Amino acid sequence: MAQLTYRSAVARGIAQEMRRDERVVLIGEDVAGAGGVFKTTEGLLGEFGPRRVIDTPISEQAIIGAAMGAAMTGLRPIAEIMFADFFAVCWDIVANQIAKTRYMTNGQVSVPLVIKSGNGGSLRFGAQHSQAVENWAMAVPGLKVVTPATPRDVVGLMAAAVRSDDPVLFFEHKGLYAMKGEVPDGEIVDELGTAVVRRAGTDATILALGLTVGRAFDAAAQLAATGIEAEVIDVRSLVPLDIRTILASLNKTGRLFTVEENPRLLGWGAEIASIVAEEGFWDLDGPVQRITTPHIPLPAADSLEDLVIPSADLVAATVTKALRA
Repeated sequence: MAQLTYRSAVARGIAQEMRRDERVVLIGEDVAGAGGVFKTTEGLLGEFGPRRVIDTPISEQAIIGAAMGAAMTGLRPIAEIMFADFFAVCWDIVANQIAKTRYMTNGQVSVPLVIKSGNGGSLRFGAQHSQAVENWAMAVPGLKVVTPATPRDVVGLMAAAVRSDDPVLFFEHKGLYAMKGEVPDGEIVDELGTAVVRRAGTDATILALGLTVGRAFDAAAQLAATGIEAEVIDVRSLVPLDIRTILASLNKTGRLFTVEENPRLLGWGAEIASIVAEEGFWDLDGPVQRITTPHIPLPAADSLEDLVIPSADLVAATVTKALRA
């Protein structure tokens, strides 16, 4: 068992799959010699060489276009888009080509690739470098979407993503890169579409993703001090979505809260709330409540960014008010 940072776990997960399968290659800006702008690919060039760890020009369209072509012709590429905000630059290739090729060719051509990206706020990078864009991705049929919240899950979900025959968007939260956690020795492989109960509880279910998992966990500790036992579920995978785990928890607690970094309009919690209304309505003892970032561009000022991204205090206060109303 090793203590790894989240960023080191990214490199370990990629290395695990590159050692296992020589078809796996890594491509992106500064991923080779520099080890990545966020240092998530350090050491990979030294182990696997420049034929499999490839630096590119500053062109998201070139990176994703090259990765798509490589996947169509037998490789299993991992492409890095430095900031998730920059998906907007190459979204046509992702949404109209990569996501649809297997379907439109009736399975004759598959595109088994992973696109990894630094996602989300909390580092004061401003409105163009701090967006949490998982909801963009989950709206496109043909894409799988995952967001790990722990170093161990980074490794396991990266393995599952690389081994998938469908394209996977792998969102690494920038605000978690420095966090440390225990990662077991040996090969780690998770299953896409599985949520994890991080804390058991009986009074409320709190769903969280990426950065908000830790904040939901801290909120649950605050609630426990007041006699409220909250169950915290790390959603991990948005497509596929583990609705069974969510509904099983709701059946036990009767109350459901989502903690989302996405802007409120059309966030991932809205889709879960819709599914729960259809499939778990009679288990609800009150309305689903979404705790989200407001529908505004993320501010760069530290005090304002802290104000708009859901905090543990806000989560605890919202749950307390709802349960004691």
